[in-house]
Amino acid sequence: MTPPPPPNSSRLAILIPFGIVTLIWGSTWLVIRHQLGVVPPTWSVTYRFMVAGTAMLGYALIRREKIMLDARGWAFAAVTGLCQFCLNFNFVYRAEGYVTSGLVAVVFALLLLPNAVFARMFLGQKLGRQLIIGMGVAMAGVILLFVREARVDPHGPTQVLLGIGFTLLAILSASIANVMQATPTARAYPMAAMLGVAMLIGAALDATIAWTISGPPVFDTSPGYIAGVLYLGIFASALAFPLYYGVLRVIGPAKAAYSSVLVPVIAMLLSTLFEGYVWTWLAAGGAALVLGGLVIALRARRPAR
Repeated sequence: MTPPPPPNSSRLAILIPFGIVTLIWGSTWLVIRHQLGVVPPTWSVTYRFMVAGTAMLGYALIRREKIMLDARGWAFAAVTGLCQFCLNFNFVYRAEGYVTSGLVAVVFALLLLPNAVFARMFLGQKLGRQLIIGMGVAMAGVILLFVREARVDPHGPTQVLLGIGFTLLAILSASIANVMQATPTARAYPMAAMLGVAMLIGAALDATIAWTISGPPVFDTSPGYIAGVLYLGIFASALAFPLYYGVLRVIGPAKAAYSSVLVPVIAMLLSTLFEGYVWTWLAAGGAALVLGGLVIALRARRPAR
């Protein structure tokens, strides 16, 4: 009897972009942290997606994709821009004003749960036993990482709760956009053109909020800030989002969200190199469980049906 083919999520065409996205997004927490200072957070988000949207539309033109959208396409791009490129990142930047980037990265790993639930509710994707087991193992690891970060966080309980609250709002916004990308409507439009329009709509919404809350534009001309905007706009957005959404459309929102589970481990490894992060048994055990749960879940055949 011929053995069944491996699940889509264990093929190199999925694992390679999955790994690239995870490595890039694992580094963004440090960069975002250094964006906080002279420039109000929402203006920093605005600049990021102005760069990203321009780069995406430029790429779409090179690929000769149709940029003009119909009414349904504009509506889809607008909701994506609002949820993914406006609300999500505004909440993340504000969360990092209250708690450490490591704690925000750890809490954001909970994206796995609403992605799985929404995919079940709106896409009819069943959660197989192996996927549920993998989720459970990984979330146990996330809890250990959370406990470790909460113990060493220098902020008071009110600040920590505010930071976690903003992060949870970011997760909900991102999850809505994630599940949208797995719908037939998303597949009906060229990805680069659609994302470019969505990013620029998000940037326009960000600018409106920024001007309302913080006043006229503020920009930091230091090389570090400019480099951060370019890195977040080009690599962490224009490159990473098409790769991530491409993976998501093949393996489903639940499995794709495992990138957010791995990101805290990457963020902490980078923090070890650049911020003097000290590993404990809790952190090491949590990282091991996260990796183990990832292997279990990505080998599951559902919910990619």
